[in-house]
Amino acid sequence: QVRLVESGGGLVQAGGSLRLSCAASGRTLGRTTMGWFRQAPGKERAFVASINWSGGSTIYAGSVKGRFTISRDNAKNTLSLQMNSLQPEDTAVYYCAASAATSNVRFMASDYDYWGQGTQVTVSS
Repeated sequence: QVRLVESGGGLVQAGGSLRLSCAASGRTLGRTTMGWFRQAPGKERAFVASINWSGGSTIYAGSVKGRFTISRDNAKNTLSLQMNSLQPEDTAVYYCAASAATSNVRFMASDYDYWGQGTQVTVSS
């Protein structure tokens, strides 16, 4: 079993930055794919970014590519999401996720087995 806890959300003005963190406990994440998803009010949960077990492969949703950077520290069992040039449309609850079954990047929520409780990001215009 894996427990994921997100932190770092908050309120920021458009154009600002935030860094989200996800701390994992319960088992090491050395060979797992990890990802970030977000859910805005009234919308489906959407893929944001994914990173493979080594950190050598990443993928991003088109809407965040070039602005967000996903990274991981397997020694510390943590996942991060650096978010720059934030826009009001980035407002959402952001979720950290881990897959027990794959070491390759994945963008489908159904590929992930463990989820955090989420952290709210609000971007004001």
